[in-house]
Amino acid sequence: MLSVIVPAPSAPDSPLVSLRDVRFAYGERSVLRGIDLSVHRGQVVAIMGGSGCGKTTLLRLISGQLKASGGVVEVEGRDVAGLSRADLYALRRRMGMLFQFGALFTDMSVFDNVAFPLREHTRLPPGMIRDLVMMKLQAVGLRGAAGLVPAELSGGMARRVALARAVALDPMLILYDEPFAGLDPISLGIIGQLIRRLNDALGASTVMVTHDVHESLEIVDYIYFVSDGRIVARGTPDEIRASADPFVHQFVHAEADGPVPFHYPAEPIASLLGEVRA
Repeated sequence: MLSVIVPAPSAPDSPLVSLRDVRFAYGERSVLRGIDLSVHRGQVVAIMGGSGCGKTTLLRLISGQLKASGGVVEVEGRDVAGLSRADLYALRRRMGMLFQFGALFTDMSVFDNVAFPLREHTRLPPGMIRDLVMMKLQAVGLRGAAGLVPAELSGGMARRVALARAVALDPMLILYDEPFAGLDPISLGIIGQLIRRLNDALGASTVMVTHDVHESLEIVDYIYFVSDGRIVARGTPDEIRASADPFVHQFVHAEADGPVPFHYPAEPIASLLGEVRA
């Protein structure tokens, strides 16, 4: 029998996702240090930062794949780390996830990829599943591709199929891990607009890990910048565009040097060359 998760009582304006003083380490290596972050209902929120700064780890903490070393991760008023296995699975059924590069099942058709979560997590009759799948594919413009397999799709089309699969169960929360990676400018624009439109149509909330600053500024409501395991800047798109913060300026304008240095720490090269000549 399916477990049904009951949200804890909360104020109408309380965040759907809340991270308070969250810390996490892989063994001895500290990755996150005192993260405070919130996502309200209906928002599209981006998390940005350099590679390896802990962005994807944040998604895994929110979805309960990892447990924080310290602090609290709450979704819909519930402490994710304190949920039983059954309640955690019930919560995950109310989340959609788009993995980096889509992660479609290569031996399944487009139709079967999108139908997979419906078949796994519901007892709907085949006819209703078919109608729902075709509606999701229609929403991403790929109803005509239902019979194709992933090898027959372009990168942008594959990402759209993955997006249709991510929203198959009408989730309350959608998590995206680098949704724009490897896309051409046209596909990138299409995916960006779909992320915004689907979030609004479903009345969902979205957390998006991405490096693509300019596309994100067009569709998100709020942005968090992560560096060295901490939130170093935050704001609305207008606030980010107008920011004089050195880290934000370097990231938004793709500058080689700034708070994030181009050179990895090392001894002066002159001393090294002197050792080589000796």
